[in-house]
Amino acid sequence: MHIHYFQHVPFEGLGCIADWINQRGHQLSCTRWYEQQPDKLPEDIDWLIIMGGIMGVYEIDTYPWIKTELELIASAIRENKKVLGICLGAQLMASALGADVYPQNQKEIGWFPIDVSFQNQAATLDKVFPHHFPTFHFHGDMFDIPAGATRFAASAAGVHQAFILGDRTIGLQFHMEMKPENIEEIIGYNTAVLEAGGPFVQHADMIRQHFDLSSVNNEIMFRLLDHMAAL
Repeated sequence: MHIHYFQHVPFEGLGCIADWINQRGHQLSCTRWYEQQPDKLPEDIDWLIIMGGIMGVYEIDTYPWIKTELELIASAIRENKKVLGICLGAQLMASALGADVYPQNQKEIGWFPIDVSFQNQAATLDKVFPHHFPTFHFHGDMFDIPAGATRFAASAAGVHQAFILGDRTIGLQFHMEMKPENIEEIIGYNTAVLEAGGPFVQHADMIRQHFDLSSVNNEIMFRLLDHMAAL
């Protein structure tokens, strides 16, 4: 299987997804939008994975390549590719599907629990996700659920934490892919945001105290990737 991923900033890569790809022996390619701005996807890809970033979907004047990326994401979904988006990636997917993306009332940064439900299109995910688990968040924007999609996760800070459209298109607001070293990197690039605080913003030391949660989240991510790969 050929997996292609979009990366938006140097400090938000694939995390444990790269480990899964290596273990399963899949082909991997990448577009780093901060270095290159292609106008089309590789022709032979089976799966598009869209990672996070510091920019907002609505900041097209500052990041004009977002318009092109949205078109490529919409094309991949239309062509029935497997598409998985994480944080900004999920927001880009929602926008490409016609939903609004906007600043959340408060930033959500740190380890916070989510509740997962398995109704409608999310029914088959009951073997992937627990009903309730703590996961890592690092976002200040929120997406509306695209028309025809099913919301299947919520947190105290944001009710729209995940959506699924059909069985091949999944957007996650949270970061199950990050390992401790990945979280350290994102902390290092966002010190001012953490120091500013907020009702749902944990300081760096508190985030580090819960690094043990990464392994459980990585296991759930592996189950999700295996589930999507089998489709």
